[in-house]
Amino acid sequence: MTTETLLADRSLGSAPVGWDADMAVTALYSAHFRSLVRLAVLLVRDMATAEEVVQDAFVAIHGAWRRLRDPDKALAYLRQSVVNRSRSVLRHRAVVEKYAPKGLPDAPSAENGAIGELERSAVIEALRALPTRQREALVLRYYGDLSEAEIAHAMGISKGAVKSHTARGMAALRSVLEKMS
Repeated sequence: MTTETLLADRSLGSAPVGWDADMAVTALYSAHFRSLVRLAVLLVRDMATAEEVVQDAFVAIHGAWRRLRDPDKALAYLRQSVVNRSRSVLRHRAVVEKYAPKGLPDAPSAENGAIGELERSAVIEALRALPTRQREALVLRYYGDLSEAEIAHAMGISKGAVKSHTARGMAALRSVLEKMS
């Protein structure tokens, strides 16, 4: 008898006044759960959150069943509850996004640092193996970031000699570093 009554009232969207909360919410749930979830998905743009919102609305109506003035408007109450709860979810998301900690810039890994240190020490070792003028020209050019004219003035040589020492030093460095790796 109860099952027949539940099925008969599914299309109405309301529950008979004499029903207790369990029977009424069960009837409303079986008749309207999917449509309420579709409504919530459109609002919160997430299926899992939408289902949670609808479940919470059904729990709320179950708890408030005796306080409903007009049980025939239970479906309207549910819809409004889903909309309000969806708004709350959206407000919460906005606050979380607003105050989310800013990500730190990508920091190199410890492994990256170790490899970098090995590479630096290899370059320094290779620089030490170069003749003095080549080493000076390379250090002033790439570490000191000086122009050819400034290097020539600092070393007391011509710009042509700076170009020559720099080119030979780079070739020698490349050769030594390729042998190391």
